[in-house]
Amino acid sequence: MKMKIGFDNDKYLKTQSEHIRQRINEFGGKLYLEFGGKLFDDLHASRVLPGFDENAKIKLLQKLKDKCEIIFCISASDIERNKIRADYGITYGAEILRLIDAMTSMKIKVNSIVITKFEDQPSAIAYKNKLEARGIKVYMHGLTKGYPTDVDTIVSDEGYGKNPYIETTRPLVVVNAPGPNSGKLATCLGQLYHEYKRGVKAGYAKFETFPIWNLPLKHPVNLAYEAATADLADVNMIDPFHLEAYGRTTVNYNRDVEIFPVLNAMFERIQGSSPYRSPTDMGVNMAGFAISDDTVCQEASRMEILRRYYAGLVDRAKGKCGDEVVRKLELVMQQAQVTPALCPAVQAALDRAAATGAPAGAMQLPDGRLVTGKTSSLLGPSAAMLLNAVKLLAGIDDGLNLLPPSIIAPISDMKTKHLGHRNPRLHSDEVLIALSISAVTNPLAERVLAQLDALRGSEAHFSVILSEEDANLYRRLGIHVSSEPKYEIPRLYHK
Repeated sequence: MKMKIGFDNDKYLKTQSEHIRQRINEFGGKLYLEFGGKLFDDLHASRVLPGFDENAKIKLLQKLKDKCEIIFCISASDIERNKIRADYGITYGAEILRLIDAMTSMKIKVNSIVITKFEDQPSAIAYKNKLEARGIKVYMHGLTKGYPTDVDTIVSDEGYGKNPYIETTRPLVVVNAPGPNSGKLATCLGQLYHEYKRGVKAGYAKFETFPIWNLPLKHPVNLAYEAATADLADVNMIDPFHLEAYGRTTVNYNRDVEIFPVLNAMFERIQGSSPYRSPTDMGVNMAGFAISDDTVCQEASRMEILRRYYAGLVDRAKGKCGDEVVRKLELVMQQAQVTPALCPAVQAALDRAAATGAPAGAMQLPDGRLVTGKTSSLLGPSAAMLLNAVKLLAGIDDGLNLLPPSIIAPISDMKTKHLGHRNPRLHSDEVLIALSISAVTNPLAERVLAQLDALRGSEAHFSVILSEEDANLYRRLGIHVSSEPKYEIPRLYHK
């Protein structure tokens, strides 16, 4: 059974690119576009809007590549403290290099890197030298004097004018960053100031996928965004400026609403008048117009809220967040009418763990069937469940042993005797490697491996926190994962 689709990605790419071109023309052929969120691997969007291509943003830029160039911003303070992207486990500095490589491979022009909030941090200087040694143009921008409230100082040679002007040549300048609070907005507005001083007419717009401005405030898609940003204290709200200006209700989030009067004053100082009457006006997001099945998106969003809740519980158990984040997630769950009963895999995993007295997992396949996995002497629950799931999809009897102990035991011995592992059980990726080797001589193993793509969109839950190896593999297979907030082994250090 195919995954239910609720979003028309082709329509989205067409309407979104047209809308951006229109916005460029409105400003006389030059637009600075603050590009929020992830350029690649936007898994949140693909989960709450089934059918959304996780790489839709980069494909959008490919459609506009002859007109656009990219500026990446990174905060000197984030470089100084080696800030990590949780999804990839790499620093913001490394993420910039990854993004540049990706852009270059797609023939999308990268203009430069801007190190923002620069105050002579030694690590930022070292990073600049590293980039320049690789032929990348780098600009250093200090903190803007008077920002964010003293408009007279901000919009002056002592404010925006103090930072160097970034030379650009194309109609669309996309300003992106590896994470929030990287200085994207200040970079855009600083460029506007310099452009107008040079007699060049230019505009500013913002591209954020969430919240979706033309969906109701408490729509599950928008509530899922609140759940995703619970640690940032973002709150969706009705745009009061848009309501006053047009008499229409639209949705924005608190930070944009709070800063809009200041932005408006800046536009007036830079350009003589503001082109916008509301924060919603600044946006160019067309995602709401590409929703093809609202019911599907609502269902998917409620599941995402539940996963975010369990992720919050796990983060609290790991000491990564406090009670306030979990309380925020509980409130969002109440508003979206979400309970653990929404996901049958949750109770199935707990029941299996109770019956066996050991960690267990359960997975609901896209066709609704449930499969479980238990802990054994040779396999952990994630590996066992993965094996059971592909066997079920391939129509192979559960009792048939595709990986007998004679295959698994040598791998376990190698792990414990030679590689220093305490746990002899195979991880999920090790099981797949063993299956791949077996497939050379065993047609049934080959048949099972052919079912891996059919797991995409499944919902999995575990009675204990998964290892990073298993969690990452499940994500790569497109399986949505959650777990109870407890470790299998009660020790202080966990990988």
